[in-house]
Amino acid sequence: MPGNDLPKLTVSQLSDCLREIVEMAFPRVIVTGEISGLTRASSGHVYFTLKDEASQIKAVMWRSSAIKLKFDLRDGLAVEAIGGVEVYAPRGQYQLMVERLTPQGIGPLELAFRQLHAKLAAEGLFDVARKRPLPRFPKRIAVITSPAGAAVHDILQILLRRWPGVNVVVVPVPVQGPEAAPKIAAALGMVHRLPDVDVVICGRGGGSLEDLWAFNEELVARAIAQCRIPVISAVGHETDVTIADLVADQRALTPSEAAERVIPVKAEWVQHLDQLRDRLCSSLVALTNSRRKELEQLKKRRALAKPLEQIHRFSRELDDLETRLKQSWKRKLASLNAELESAGRALQALSPLAVLERGFSISKRVPGGDLIQSVKQVQVGDRLATLVADGQILSQVLQVDADDDQQDPASSES
Repeated sequence: MPGNDLPKLTVSQLSDCLREIVEMAFPRVIVTGEISGLTRASSGHVYFTLKDEASQIKAVMWRSSAIKLKFDLRDGLAVEAIGGVEVYAPRGQYQLMVERLTPQGIGPLELAFRQLHAKLAAEGLFDVARKRPLPRFPKRIAVITSPAGAAVHDILQILLRRWPGVNVVVVPVPVQGPEAAPKIAAALGMVHRLPDVDVVICGRGGGSLEDLWAFNEELVARAIAQCRIPVISAVGHETDVTIADLVADQRALTPSEAAERVIPVKAEWVQHLDQLRDRLCSSLVALTNSRRKELEQLKKRRALAKPLEQIHRFSRELDDLETRLKQSWKRKLASLNAELESAGRALQALSPLAVLERGFSISKRVPGGDLIQSVKQVQVGDRLATLVADGQILSQVLQVDADDDQQDPASSES
């Protein structure tokens, strides 16, 4: 029968054959496509799919390769993947074992720079409002850089030239390579422990983007933002701009410019202070002369030449006022006394006692004190008190006689 001469294989044998053929045919290839279904395992391995308009292929990037990436992977990113094709026999699938990824249309470092820039900008790490001013006259300056680079020599030379004897401490760190970023970040995190340090210069000389990359690391950027002391970044040349420059409190175009910014020229300040001293002395002399002239003018004034004269004049006026006041009160009292005497005489004329003195008397019932104004108010036997000018007379009614014209008929009959 036809087909009896075909190879007879198990599934495993067929998978092994296909793996050998595929892996031998494509030991290392470059595949372009768009990342999709990105997954990061806790182990650090990265799994994703590379696809184009018509096809797709599974891909994996082991942790040893993934940690070397400078940029972040995300779905939709167009990349160029380098690696070999491998057949995964248990599932009968082939996949691309990625060794290196490069973004399409832009370099990986440039992409990483843009991604980190966007991330930190969104967090506000570049905002001007959070920038701190540098001290005008720093007590001690810390320089975080490589002790073997040209930058540290330029910085020290300029600092000592501008302000001889300035206190500087160099914190040695590598400024490029895999250890640079962690060491720089660690130095920024501990520099506040150094006594009297109140400003930090952090940087290095120029170089390629790869050489300067430590200052584009997120670790360093956050260390600068969290540093307790104001930081001036001085990385590369004028055209070089790093993430560290944007996060720092101030950016210097070069390490030399950082040294010029961080401290003034001592000779210029000495000259400025001398000028201020001369101006102060001149102002004091002019002020003294002006005040002396004013005192001379004051000495000529009569009030200061004869200070007691005014006091004596006021004393005389006070005595005159006192005399006038006494006289006024005497006249006022005399007038009031005259008015009082006149009122007394008027009252005396109206007083019942005055009537008594003219020979009249007043009788009152005893007891009770009712004033007797009519014979009708008394009866025979009533006791009366009669007031005269010099006393009173007690009496008893023996008889009551009324005028004939006013006599009550009943009384007449009795």
